[in-house]
Amino acid sequence: MLGLLKNLHHKYVFLRRINVLSTQIAQQLPNDIRILDIGCGDGTISKMILENKKNVSIEGIDVFARETCAIPFKMFDGKTIPFAENEYDATMFVDVLHHTTNIKELLAEAARVSGQYIILKDHHYNNALDFGILRFMDWIGNAPHGVKVIYNFKNLDFWKTTFNELGFEIVSLNNSVPIYPFPFNLIFGRDLHFIAVLKKK
Repeated sequence: MLGLLKNLHHKYVFLRRINVLSTQIAQQLPNDIRILDIGCGDGTISKMILENKKNVSIEGIDVFARETCAIPFKMFDGKTIPFAENEYDATMFVDVLHHTTNIKELLAEAARVSGQYIILKDHHYNNALDFGILRFMDWIGNAPHGVKVIYNFKNLDFWKTTFNELGFEIVSLNNSVPIYPFPFNLIFGRDLHFIAVLKKK
């Protein structure tokens, strides 16, 4: 059953997701910056961002060892980012933070390493129905691949409060991210996904 779900998700969601996210993130990125992709996975999204945005560079770190990665890559422990203060112009999380129990701490680490920007793609929910839909999407997209799911989704108030507490200015916040085709976007898309470009004050 999990194998079937994995194949269906790859065919109808995964390929569209990486295309949509890479295109929309590239459109929101500042020019001429060096980015650290935290939790980069296999680097596919970052590689596609580079194809859409020629004047940036991206390197990655992740907690999982991979035989291949589409971008330069290093391991890290999931807590302390192994780079100096302001070593990069920007740090980036793409659907990473809801897999962690230390969202604020990891964002603070990302700010330490970043000279200016934090780019964040994640989710937010408005009610119990939204939370249930996010749980379902997370399970479908990750459980078949052996990724641990903890459903640590937050509402928009949490995100905005956290950004303010950490001293981030919101440069742009896009919650119209069409990951799913019509009519599935009416259920699984809506405003449950967001891409934010944040700047250190």
